[in-house]
Amino acid sequence: MGVMAGLRDRDRRLARRAIASGPGWVRQLAPAVEEAAEHTKLWWGVAGIMVAASGLRGRTAAAAGVAAMATAEVLSNCVAKRLYRRRRPPPEWVPPDDLRDRPDSSSFPSGHAAAAFGFAAAAAPVWPAAGAVCGAAALMVAAQRVHGGAHYPSDVAAGGVIGLAGAALVRAAPYLLRRYVL
Repeated sequence: MGVMAGLRDRDRRLARRAIASGPGWVRQLAPAVEEAAEHTKLWWGVAGIMVAASGLRGRTAAAAGVAAMATAEVLSNCVAKRLYRRRRPPPEWVPPDDLRDRPDSSSFPSGHAAAAFGFAAAAAPVWPAAGAVCGAAALMVAAQRVHGGAHYPSDVAAGGVIGLAGAALVRAAPYLLRRYVL
């Protein structure tokens, strides 16, 4: 078996195990996390709280988080998903209640994870305490996407990397604009 085939096999086994059982806390929190993460509602809500709670620091963290989330969503959903099509985990692995909310788009990469990690990674340097809370929420979103049968672990990992790249692009934007545009 080649390296890539071995990685795909391991990814499938991890997904099947996580969907079938997974940690108890994920099963209990999954419905609320899934609902909050749909259409980036969680991150827009967090941005609103940041703006209301902490003046300039909150506004700056919220703006960075939203910009990184948007960048990550474009990179994930408009670029990566079109370059690489992947089927989602087989429906027979997924409990019937979780199947009704399963998207039809490519499984790779996870747009939810990209948005979550992008927001958290961009907000953290501006407001570390809020960034830590957002990071914990991003991990819960990532766990739920695998546990709910929407993604393989590698889809979520790739989404996380795209989110981190989105945050890095947002942090580099002022420098890049000064250097190459202005």
